Amino acid sequence: MTTPGHGTTAARAAPDAPPRAVIGKARLEAFSDGVFAIIITIMVLEMKVPVGESFQALRPVAATFLCYVLSFIYAGIYWNNHHHLLHATRVITGGALWANLHLLFWLSLLPFTTAWMGENHFATAPTVLYGAVLLAAASAYWILQSLLIRAQGERSVLRHAIGSDWKGKLSPLLYVSAIALAWRWRWVSQAIFVGVALLWLVPDRRIERALAAGAASAD
Repeated sequence: MTTPGHGTTAARAAPDAPPRAVIGKARLEAFSDGVFAIIITIMVLEMKVPVGESFQALRPVAATFLCYVLSFIYAGIYWNNHHHLLHATRVITGGALWANLHLLFWLSLLPFTTAWMGENHFATAPTVLYGAVLLAAASAYWILQSLLIRAQGERSVLRHAIGSDWKGKLSPLLYVSAIALAWRWRWVSQAIFVGVALLWLVPDRRIERALAAGAASAD
């Protein structure tokens, strides 16, 4: 029997117990996956069917198609990294939930900026706005990643896997450069957008390696 004032061992250990997730990780992943799917669907629906039956009729929509390909790659990169990030996450906090919505907000603007840039053949103003959305999305992802790392603890697998995150630090700088250069050399800005996409297109296996190392040490 436990005497008043002493409590059980579990109760005394409660303040030192690890924090519990505010919401199930699977639900957060499912919601985010749904938003990613909608973003891609809207982008492809923005592509208008050309008038005519020859291949020459495809020329007016070539710019729109190229913009779609670029944005599809960016959406795929974010979906891939988002999946790996949550795969190494055990604790979901309220701040992380809002940070995730913040990221999805900026990514949801991709269909609009993609269509505007494509229909205006990579004009200056649409290129600047496209770069601004990419910059905002990159910043939002960094905020989400930072909150999740903090929630997992100093010695978490996620913190070890992310490491210095040089690509995450370099990308916003490249986006800022692309936005500035677009006012005079918009094609250089487009090349930067493609370059950043190619930089992230290379499979990033940091989290996979960290999780595999953790599983091996546990065995």
